Amino acid sequence: MTWKSSISRLARFSRRKLLATTLLYAASMTVRSSAAAGKETGMLSHTTDTADLTSSIITNDGAQIFYRDWGAKSAQPIVFYHGWPLSSDDWENQMLFFLSKGYRVIAHDRRGHGRSSQAIDGQDMDHYAADVAALASHLDLRNAIHIGHSTGGGEATRYVARFGHGRVARLVLIGAVPPLMVKTKANPGGLPIEVFDGLRQQLAASRSQFYLEFASGPFYGYNRPGAKPLQAVIWNWWRQGMMGSAKAHYECIKAFSETDFSDDLKDITVRTLVLHGSEDQIVPVADSAPLSAKLLKHSVLKIYDGLPHGLCTTHADIVNADILKFITA
Repeated sequence: MTWKSSISRLARFSRRKLLATTLLYAASMTVRSSAAAGKETGMLSHTTDTADLTSSIITNDGAQIFYRDWGAKSAQPIVFYHGWPLSSDDWENQMLFFLSKGYRVIAHDRRGHGRSSQAIDGQDMDHYAADVAALASHLDLRNAIHIGHSTGGGEATRYVARFGHGRVARLVLIGAVPPLMVKTKANPGGLPIEVFDGLRQQLAASRSQFYLEFASGPFYGYNRPGAKPLQAVIWNWWRQGMMGSAKAHYECIKAFSETDFSDDLKDITVRTLVLHGSEDQIVPVADSAPLSAKLLKHSVLKIYDGLPHGLCTTHADIVNADILKFITA
């Protein structure tokens, strides 16, 4: 199925169904906001060892960072970092899985993404990592496992290298952007800058249409022969993307494509699992995972034959099992 036929099918959704979906979502957000307000005034009670379900922090430069925190405070924490231009919603499968295994699971919306504030400034890896540092300090996270996908892999890499000393147990990078995506003299195997300029142009021209095509095609490998696109997956990707700031998403393209993480990778001392799909059309495997594994001091590299960039969704059972095996070994 092509992305054009996907769009045609999506267009046949009745306005009534779309309105019902919107009203349900608005109602859920109202309940969530009321719950948050109640917690602040002492109206909600939690057991001492239970983490808050959802909340937010304010960073030093005024950005509001939304996060969800599930599980017992005494359990070993796992921190998840989402890809561009998504939100912490993209980790729900993994959060439920690892919660059921007894872990405390935490995921945040990157500034300018999801439910975090649409901050005007700070769309760079230094600010992203500092935001996580503020969250880790607020929650007093120690002996934590950090898991990053795609752009989130770069964010996690910078956090662990710059702020994670003494707080991090292990790191997992999945389809991650390090060491460097863009082609330079020092990185001849990277993608030409014109590729990223094209992303920016499409986003500026029609973000909604661009995101629909991106999710319907290369992100999940739905443009490959024999692929069976799932409309719910496509819609969920589009929904997450449209929740965030167009400006933040536009500027984040530079952050994930032009940031060199080589020195960060060299500075990381914890054991790191590097996972990547051989059919990743977003972050080509040849210039990412194997190079990161070589720069890391203690790495385990696994490349999945035939899997796409969005493998945490399309093959969650495989990815979850391999992560669990790694963090319990």
